[in-house]
Amino acid sequence: MKKAYVYIMVNKTLTTIYIGVTNNIVKRVYEHRIEKGSEFTTKYNIKRLLYLEEHNNIEDAIKREKQLKNWHRPWKIDLIKDNNPKFEDLSHDWYE
Repeated sequence: MKKAYVYIMVNKTLTTIYIGVTNNIVKRVYEHRIEKGSEFTTKYNIKRLLYLEEHNNIEDAIKREKQLKNWHRPWKIDLIKDNNPKFEDLSHDWYE
């Protein structure tokens, strides 16, 4: 069974939030960082991974992604804060 991930990334000033889903989180975050992730993340300079959930399958991850995308912004910020109170980039040491 292949794992799947729901993730939240933000820009430097926390003004723009991006929620995505992938089965390869290390590769996907790297793509965002080198501006090959999506037009949206490139346009808004979204490169900081602040939240990550692991799921047992892609279907559950997609379901969760859709749920989070429908949340109000304060709820998303609270979710990040509850799991990452210092708003640290979870991928800061993934790449050399």
